[in-house]
Amino acid sequence: MGSLIEELKRQEEAARAEADRLRSRIEELTGDLARAEEQASRLVIAREEVTRVLGEPAAAGPSAGRPAGEPRPASPIGAVTVLPWQEGADASVLPRAYQDLLEVAAGAGRPLRAGEFAAAAGLPTEKAKVEGLRSKLRLLAARGWLAPAPGGLFTLPDHSEKTPKPGQ
Repeated sequence: MGSLIEELKRQEEAARAEADRLRSRIEELTGDLARAEEQASRLVIAREEVTRVLGEPAAAGPSAGRPAGEPRPASPIGAVTVLPWQEGADASVLPRAYQDLLEVAAGAGRPLRAGEFAAAAGLPTEKAKVEGLRSKLRLLAARGWLAPAPGGLFTLPDHSEKTPKPGQ
């Protein structure tokens, strides 16, 4: 009877070793999958941002000789479309998509995550789209239109004199 028990123990150890080997392989493949998905997400964001930049109107204020309500010409490649916030500036100098984000922030009354901005603005909430939106929020924060808050949140900044009002 001892040899049967020994054989079962041997087979059990072999099965456990195979399970450990497969578990390690799964962990390795999971890491590879995460890297591939991240790369695909970044490429989607890059493509969307290039498409957006090439298709957005220029962010300059009304130019001399053109009425304020008249549409601005298309943005040339490499043009800055999100101007830094300045005292007295209003959101009308921003492209419409960025004005919409400031309106969401103003309406929320609290800091929001990128996914919450997407949902509130009626934008797609899948991961790649939210990551593209997060880059817009970071740009607005870098230019002083939004303020980053701990935990990946964004809110309107507390400018000492005036907070920019969307659409004014």
